[in-house]
Amino acid sequence: MPDRLAQRISALDWDTLQQTLDEQGYAVVPGILTQEQCREIIETYTVESHFRSTIKMARYRFGVGEYKYYQAPLPDLLQTLRHGFYPELAKTANRWHQQLGHGIVYPDTLPEFLDCCHQQGQVRSTPLILKYEAGGYNCLHQDLYGEVFFPFQVVLALNQKELDYKGGEFLLVEQRPRAQSRGHAISLEQGAGLIFPTNHRPVPGTRGYYKTTLRHGVSTVASGTRYSLGIIFHDAK
Repeated sequence: MPDRLAQRISALDWDTLQQTLDEQGYAVVPGILTQEQCREIIETYTVESHFRSTIKMARYRFGVGEYKYYQAPLPDLLQTLRHGFYPELAKTANRWHQQLGHGIVYPDTLPEFLDCCHQQGQVRSTPLILKYEAGGYNCLHQDLYGEVFFPFQVVLALNQKELDYKGGEFLLVEQRPRAQSRGHAISLEQGAGLIFPTNHRPVPGTRGYYKTTLRHGVSTVASGTRYSLGIIFHDAK
């Protein structure tokens, strides 16, 4: 299973995905997980030994819902997703940083990047599974977790909108300098993924590239139960 998933990630049309990221700031990856793999990940939710921490969102005024951070070592499917997506996204990350005049260069492989995190005391794993019941939502936020962070993350839909739940669109809001914010409401099919910026992205202007800041969240779930998987590439303090 993980080997076939790694092959599907490698076989994605990365030229188009990277072009889409450059043009609109996010990109949808259709059908990367099978229904069986989605069910397998959802089933981990009740196995507490898989997790290092559980967050009740209402307690911290993050929203209404619950999410759990996986404990290292990660389940095989999550490890494959994290390692498989990183190298191509590192190419885009380095291109974006060059456009913005930043000197940071991201390594070619995830283990090399995680070494950078660990040197800064960021040693806690960050991939997570999120669960929302009717009335649940997630406020706009960023997942930074420390001084070292990767410019992209991936969210994957684990069950089917309109069948398992209604509402609960993924929200991505972009704050442009000296302008009003622009918002996107994105729905994903079961097994599909969304690549989006962790913090900011470059946008071409009349005098070169300028930086816009992005935050993400989830709109209110009208009914049912919504599960999603978050793949964050940097570790946390």
